[in-house]
Amino acid sequence: AHSDRSKTPIEPYLADQWFVKMDELAQSAMDAVTDGRVKIIPERYAKGYLDWLGEKRDWPIGRQLWWGHRIPVWYWRMPFDLLLDTNSQIKLKKVRESLMHTPVAATTEQAKEYSDLMRDLLAIGTSRPGIFSHIEEFGDAVSSQWLLEDDLSGAVAFVCVKPGHDEIEQELERQGLLRVEDVLDTWFSSALWPHSTLGWPEPTEELKYYYPTSVLITNRDIITLWVARMVLAGLHNVGEVPFHEVFIHPKILDGYGEGMSKSKGNGVDPLDIVEKFGADSLRFGLAYLTTETQDIRMPVEFECPHCGKLTDQTKENRVRPRIKCKHCGQEFSTQWAEKPADTALPRAAVVNERFELARNFCNKLWNASRFALLNLDGFTASRVDDAELTVEDRWVLSRLSTVTQQVTDALAEYRYADAARMLYDFAWDEFCSFYLEMVKGRLQDAAQRVVAQRVLAHTLDALLRLLHPMIPFLTEDVWQRLGEVAPQRGIDIIEPAAESIMIAPWPEVDAARQNTAIEAQFAKFQDVLRAVRDIRARQGVAPKTQLAFSVCGGAAIAELLTPMQSYFGPLANAALTAVGPDVAAPPLSAHVSLFGMDVYVDLSGLIDVEAEIARKKQEAAKLRGFIAAKEKKLSNESFVARAPAEVVQKERDSLKELKEQLAAAQVALTGLTGIRK
Repeated sequence: AHSDRSKTPIEPYLADQWFVKMDELAQSAMDAVTDGRVKIIPERYAKGYLDWLGEKRDWPIGRQLWWGHRIPVWYWRMPFDLLLDTNSQIKLKKVRESLMHTPVAATTEQAKEYSDLMRDLLAIGTSRPGIFSHIEEFGDAVSSQWLLEDDLSGAVAFVCVKPGHDEIEQELERQGLLRVEDVLDTWFSSALWPHSTLGWPEPTEELKYYYPTSVLITNRDIITLWVARMVLAGLHNVGEVPFHEVFIHPKILDGYGEGMSKSKGNGVDPLDIVEKFGADSLRFGLAYLTTETQDIRMPVEFECPHCGKLTDQTKENRVRPRIKCKHCGQEFSTQWAEKPADTALPRAAVVNERFELARNFCNKLWNASRFALLNLDGFTASRVDDAELTVEDRWVLSRLSTVTQQVTDALAEYRYADAARMLYDFAWDEFCSFYLEMVKGRLQDAAQRVVAQRVLAHTLDALLRLLHPMIPFLTEDVWQRLGEVAPQRGIDIIEPAAESIMIAPWPEVDAARQNTAIEAQFAKFQDVLRAVRDIRARQGVAPKTQLAFSVCGGAAIAELLTPMQSYFGPLANAALTAVGPDVAAPPLSAHVSLFGMDVYVDLSGLIDVEAEIARKKQEAAKLRGFIAAKEKKLSNESFVARAPAEVVQKERDSLKELKEQLAAAQVALTGLTGIRK
């Protein structure tokens, strides 16, 4: 074997070692998980924990190192020939005889005889002058044991002192006992962390208040090395588990599926991520990626300091001191640069572009907050009656309450990615893209401005608190600015804002505000709005050109969309001209089929008919090619007979969908041809 760091051979070294007997300790830690006192999340990791402890192998805790916690054991060697009388010498011979002739699987009688002999030896040793004559006076503070030397030339007395008894340790040393030079295993010392940091073994107020804690968040690699040992140490030393839940987070891997490591040089540099994307982007980006089911692959990239473009890190170049940029051809240094010629080159940042989404989100939130703050001039805090709320107010308050419930539940269950994605969707797609756009006109109207400001300040306040665990710096900054223009806020209960968002209470779920009907209404409105915007982009119609569109759907659809007609103008520069079950497609139109409704955008005078005919013909030809390929595949008896039934059915469903698309293209083509004539 070779050292991973130094690459030098590892040679075995046989030496006496200190062990902790694990039968009862391991069982206590297993029981804590099986009876639910400690819950491991996700549950699948509990099996590895239980399997490892179930072996109940004794734990070697001694290390022959220069650093660490020295083992709290003192020893004294007693040569038999010098210190034992004749009777004791006879007993010694019996001990030798017993040890030489007793097989490994000793009988109960032999085991008892050996136990009695050792007890006699202990009695002899403790009758000697010095520390052993009154060792029992120390009570539970010490424990002692006599062991025979390997060559039976004598015995060694070991005395273990519990923590916090410095006077006993000093007395042992005065009596000539020596302290064991070995140090404790790192994981043994770490196993004491939950209670030793709180003043244990003294019954401190901190230990009483903070032990046990609620949750431990860690990596799966140390479930057995640390988590299990913290549990058994806590149970043994304090009599209670150190934590009630253990959340095992996913692991960040490089692009090749290897764990990121300093020695391998295959990790992104957090400081480079902060420099390029921001600290909040790093934090939110990681939360956004933290699912409970899979590890995160994060390809590492060098950002060229000359041209700013990215070069992929490969297994070959990841430990090179200098690399040539594949884009501009200039050289840059890496973290491994040591020689003056290499360090003189500008250093490349080690980054990953997956944090760009988080940076864009932070920018979006910052700009939305600035807009809100600019429009809160003259804000006055007061309760808002339900009758004063508009449709968009009731909708955003309902969505805020729903999202608060969902995010709170997700965080309680350690579903960080779900919480981040819920907040991302609400903040970007609903608060920024819809509510702020819909409320702009009211903020300019003196008669409607007051209520709009109060709902806006209340919504931004709650959104900042929900986002604070993931975006602490930006939310604190905006919170302070919001406090300057709206020191008191709320729509039901008016309260002064906390001095810092860090000590502000978590938003409460206002179930009375949740309105499933209005959320369903807005969901349909959003679907139609997106369809109109998609058609505008697909047809290349300028944003300043107003569109006219209609929606064919049942009475329920008409009831939902009719009150929303006035919002299509400011949000999409479009006018809803008709909605209902009898709406027909205009002669020249673009069509999007949604669940339960069809959206038709009138394109008369807006597009080149000849170009659209050519595009539709090309689309129809492509569809015919796909249909021919599907029909040929399904006509193959061998495929139909051998392929799984679900695969065959999927091909048939795909063929049916292609034929429907072709029929729709042909109808559109017929309409376009009629217009041309």
